[in-house]
Amino acid sequence: MLPIALVLILLNLVSLAVLGATGWLGWTWYQGEWVADADGALTRVREDWRLWLALALLAWTLAGRWLVTPLLARADTVPTRPERVGGTQIEGMDGASLYVETIGPKDAAATVILTHGWGLDSTIWSYARAELGQRFRVMTWDLPGLGRSTPGQTGGISLNAFAANLAALIRTVDGPVILVGHSIGGMTIQTLARNYPEMVADRVAGLVLLNTTHVNPLRTIVFSPLFQLLRLPVLIPVMQLTILLQPLAWLMAWQSYLSGMAHIANRLGFGRFVTRSQLEHTTLLATRNPPGVLARGNLEMFEWDATATLPTITVPVLVIGGDLDIVTKLEASRTLAGAIPQARLEVIDGVNHMGFLERPSLYNAAIAAFVDQVTVAEPVQRRRLAFG
Repeated sequence: MLPIALVLILLNLVSLAVLGATGWLGWTWYQGEWVADADGALTRVREDWRLWLALALLAWTLAGRWLVTPLLARADTVPTRPERVGGTQIEGMDGASLYVETIGPKDAAATVILTHGWGLDSTIWSYARAELGQRFRVMTWDLPGLGRSTPGQTGGISLNAFAANLAALIRTVDGPVILVGHSIGGMTIQTLARNYPEMVADRVAGLVLLNTTHVNPLRTIVFSPLFQLLRLPVLIPVMQLTILLQPLAWLMAWQSYLSGMAHIANRLGFGRFVTRSQLEHTTLLATRNPPGVLARGNLEMFEWDATATLPTITVPVLVIGGDLDIVTKLEASRTLAGAIPQARLEVIDGVNHMGFLERPSLYNAAIAAFVDQVTVAEPVQRRRLAFG
């Protein structure tokens, strides 16, 4: 999630510098300084403040997140956790293996397929799965390369590949589906509409686009002119270097996670309602997913544009945006709602890019109402067509 990814890289370097300072202080304390007394005898003198400061910095480096998280977020009422509920691996496109979990009544009027944002995995839908799964059939999946899903042999980390694998999931469902996508999940849905328009028209009852954009995200983030200016000289080289040095980048990411620096960076994606478990859950997922994969996905988004596709989407669409979103500003949601023929916009106050996690009751209620609306308007019998 740009620009959070850039802030995270900077804070990773700060965290690494703190670790380096810890080592230097410990070494200089151990070495001490040789001082001659009146008789000429040499005595090693150590400054204990160096040792105590080194120990304090080491404690922060290894466990700072326990102090940082309570300072950045409020206490939880209902915690979210990265828990699995017993999924299966299904075959995707071009050799991809997709991790999928399905819950909810089998005789539900529709199946809701949830596609998560970049850097996360399907466990981030814990609130939505719990609420929506009481009434609807809910399918969650990990995007290829993230969580427990693996990419295909060629072009596996791309919007086209994500859309192809989403199409593979739709083919496994009997009856109409409602596609819900957050951030790159919404971009994946738009790519599906571009690449598989017949499938969307015949098998999809509606789309829900959460905090997403219709174009290269660098054009719809906060300080967009600056980030577009930095694209060639800074962003692309940094992403390419991350791919090349993935093991080192991963070690830095974990060290930043333990110190709490990663939590500070990810806090930028939340508004004022964020809780401690929500911040921890998001930060953990962003840390344990491979940095090289995340960098490839970011590079892929730089070349993406679905503007021309929007007027061709013929199914009902609900667009939900946050008024404080810095990753995909509210103007992107307004553009989506204005360009898609049957779209309407709902704005959630006080939330940032991770609004569906901050205020899940509002997002889930809006999604449930939309599912009810489109499943009444589009009877199940009309959607039972043979695809594959």
